Amino acid sequence: MSALTNEGAGLGPAITFEDVWMGFDEGQVLRGVTFQVQERETLILLGETGTGKTLTLKIAAGLMTPNSGSVVVLGNEVSEMSEKDLLAFRRRVGLVFQEGALFDSMTLAENVAYRLREDGVAEEEIGPRVREALRFVELEHTLEQVPSELSGGMRRRVSIARALVNRPPIVLYDSPTAGLDPVTSQRIITLILRLRAVYGVTALLATQRLQDGFALANFHFDPETKRVVANSQNGNASAAANAARTRFLVYKDGEIYFEGEPADLAETEDPYLKRFLV
Repeated sequence: MSALTNEGAGLGPAITFEDVWMGFDEGQVLRGVTFQVQERETLILLGETGTGKTLTLKIAAGLMTPNSGSVVVLGNEVSEMSEKDLLAFRRRVGLVFQEGALFDSMTLAENVAYRLREDGVAEEEIGPRVREALRFVELEHTLEQVPSELSGGMRRRVSIARALVNRPPIVLYDSPTAGLDPVTSQRIITLILRLRAVYGVTALLATQRLQDGFALANFHFDPETKRVVANSQNGNASAAANAARTRFLVYKDGEIYFEGEPADLAETEDPYLKRFLV
């Protein structure tokens, strides 16, 4: 499949990796990785540094091509798309990198508006959408500031605003809370919960912080009360319906070592998995 399709809505998995191998001169990084992410699901990628978490995100976003295997995202065979089709495809995937990847010479408003201008959105529409995105992350007052004037946590929130401004069905997060203090980390997780509840996005999130994964698994954002609440708080079907499914995928040496539910991981006696519980 070489042309961009509009498939993916209600037609099956949002992301599918099938026997994906990826290596460089120093050796293989991903070794036959196979998994799926269903629509509106959150899949947490856990693993030590160098096990292929960030590489998986880059492949899912069409930023890198695997050596072999199939990668289908939103109905598109990403691993076989032309560069022209990939440019259009990438606009449908939100990316939140650990370092924020903001343009230092641009104001925050210009940073958030960048992809809208790339897409040829009318100027009269760009302003309101940028304000809406920055308001979502509670940073509307920073429109004219530049990245160097913000804290690390605030830059991470601007990165989330930029990722959602195109209203993508999928958002990929690369260690969104790394290097942040506990209070700021919780604020970022709350934003991710809000984004999932309000926009219904599918998420693939790479992290070394198991607590982030459990927070996403055990809580959801209630748009009516505008509060983060425990999935089991009301003990009824409506609370369960509001809670998007969260699963874990643990890498070891470039392979999938564990795939399962939060409870399975929390109760494990496996020595490798237990190191993430500490």
